[in-house]
Amino acid sequence: MSNIFAIIEIGSNNTKTHIYKDEDVIYENNITIEFKKNYKEQNKINEEDLNKLYNTIENALNYTKNVNIYGCSIFRNISKEELNEINKKLYDKYNLKIQVVSQEDETNYTAQGCYNSIEYNGNICVFIGGGGSIELIFVNNKTIIDKKYYNFGVVDITNKFDTLKNDVPSCSFNDVYNYVNELIGDINVKADVLILAGGDHLYWYNNARYNLIENTLYKNEKQKYMLTTEMSDNYDKDALVTSLDRIRANSDNPKWFDGSRAMKVITNLISHKIDAKYIIPTKINMEDGLKMKKI
Repeated sequence: MSNIFAIIEIGSNNTKTHIYKDEDVIYENNITIEFKKNYKEQNKINEEDLNKLYNTIENALNYTKNVNIYGCSIFRNISKEELNEINKKLYDKYNLKIQVVSQEDETNYTAQGCYNSIEYNGNICVFIGGGGSIELIFVNNKTIIDKKYYNFGVVDITNKFDTLKNDVPSCSFNDVYNYVNELIGDINVKADVLILAGGDHLYWYNNARYNLIENTLYKNEKQKYMLTTEMSDNYDKDALVTSLDRIRANSDNPKWFDGSRAMKVITNLISHKIDAKYIIPTKINMEDGLKMKKI
C-alpha cells in the first residue's frame, strides 16, 4: 500500500511543501511568506502571513491527510503563548499543529540530506542558509567534524542594504562582501567542496540563465551540477550589476529574488573562507532528512 505524506517546512522567508508517494516526490512548491520581516515590523506573526500558510496547508490536504508541519527559525523565537495561539487556530481548522524544530535538528536533517548518499574522499562543507540564520557543517567520510552557526541570514543583509532588492542596487559587491566578512570572521576548517543547501539554489541559476557544469566529483540525483570557484566569482559579482527585473521576469515567484543577491555574496564569501574548489548548488532542505523518518 502506498504511503502518501506531506512535509511543510516554514522558514523565516520561504515556506516549502513536498508531497511524497513512498520515496518519490509527486508535488513540490516554494512560496515566499515573509514571517521574519513582518514580525519585526509588528512584533507578532502577521495575520496575512498566516492566511498564506492556511492556503498552503489546504493545498497539501488535497493530496493527503498525513500533513506534517515544521517551523524553523522564526517560530523558535516567538513566545510560547503566541505559538500556542497559532497552533490552536491550526488545530481547530485542520487538526494539525506546527512542530518547532530546534536549530540543531534543522541543521542535522538538512546536512544528512546532503551527505548521507554520496561518496567523496575529502572534506565537504554543507552551507545551510535561510532568512534568519546560517550554518556550516563540515563533513569527512559521512562524519561531522565541525559546525559553525551565525545568527543572521539573507533577510538581515537585505535589510541592511535595502537596494539589493532593486533592479540594479546602489551598493557594490565589495560593500556587502566586506560587511558580511566582519560578521563571519575567521574559519579555520577547510573543505574542497561547498554544497549549498537550505534553499533552492538551483532556482537562482536557472532563472538567471547562468550555465552550470556536470558534477564529476560524485554521482547524486539531487547534486547533478557544480561550479568552479572561478565560475562562481564571475556569476556572483555579475549578480550585483545585472538587471534583477530581467531575472524575475523568468520566474513564477518574483518575490523570492528579494534575498537572492545577499545569498550570492554570503555563499561567495564562505567559498573563499574555506578554500573551496567547487560549489554544488542544490535545493536540498530539512525535509530531505525528515523524509527518512517518514518512509
